Order: sequence, then structure tokens, then C-alpha cells
Amino acid sequence: MKILNLFITFFKIGAFTLGGGFPMLPIIEREIVTKKKLMTDEEYIDSISLAQTAPGPIAANISILVGYRIYGFLGALAAFLGAVLPSFIIILVISHFFMGVQDNTYVQAAFKGVRPVVCALVFAALVGLVEKAHLNKFEYVISALAFLIVVFLDVNPIFVIIGGVVIALSKDKFIKNK
Repeated sequence: MKILNLFITFFKIGAFTLGGGFPMLPIIEREIVTKKKLMTDEEYIDSISLAQTAPGPIAANISILVGYRIYGFLGALAAFLGAVLPSFIIILVISHFFMGVQDNTYVQAAFKGVRPVVCALVFAALVGLVEKAHLNKFEYVISALAFLIVVFLDVNPIFVIIGGVVIALSKDKFIKNK
């Protein structure tokens, strides 16, 4: 029954979140961490970090990681299916009807209205993540540098993540040797 509830929770999240995986993050946090207390803030932030480094869509990755942390393999499967099935079903229905209305001005206006809301949800997820990460000054500098490198130098994020790991390990070793 617990696994079914996890599936239902992720199904609702998947059904009512627009814009992909990043807007899901604050909703998953509210449901899994705040309301149901199935994970701690720290565990959730660690899961987000790992989900971003793994290949594939973040919605799939975060649902698998959260489900696995809570109920193991079956939890991962339930959370994943719950998160992706609504989108799969909705896109099947939409694709069937969209071809006939894609040039409709109301449909195009609706998409233009949804875009800024999705941007706001992604930004809200970022703000929440930064607040809960409890970064020190050094880590804020690393975050800012990583952002600048990815955005302005167009470096592959995986290399930036590896660089962050190397810097953290080097800093940790340097401090221990002092």
C-alpha cells in the first residue's frame, strides 16, 4: 500500500506540473520532504545533485532516486512510473488533437502565457535549493563560477561538475593537511 501511495503522489505531481523536471522539484520537495516527511532536506538535496549528474531527464532521475531512497527498487519503479505516465498519456492525447489546432492564435497565446510561469517555477526551485544547501562563501563562489562557465563559456556541465568535485576534494585535503 505504501508503494501505491508513492505512485499516486508522483502521478499527481507528474500530472499537474508543467515544463518538465525542474518545475517538479519544489513540488516533490513539498510532498515528500515537508508533508510526508519521507526524506530529510539534506537527503533531497543530495538526490537532486545526483539526479543532475546522471544522464537523462531530471524528472525521471529524481523520481527514481527519491523512490529508491524511500522504498528501494519497487519504490524507484513506482515513483518513476507515477512521474512519467501522466506526461506520456497527456502527450498522446495532445498530439492526436494538436496537429489540427497548432496554428490557432488562442493555442499559441496559451503557450506564450505558460512559458513565463514555467520560468518562475524553475527559478523558485533554484531559490529553494540554494536556501537549503546552506552554502558557505567559498561554495557560493564555486557556484557562481560554475554558472558563468556553463552559461558564457558553453562548457559541458559534466566537466564543470567534475571540476567542482576536484576543487572540493582538493580544498578538503588542503584544510586537513594544515
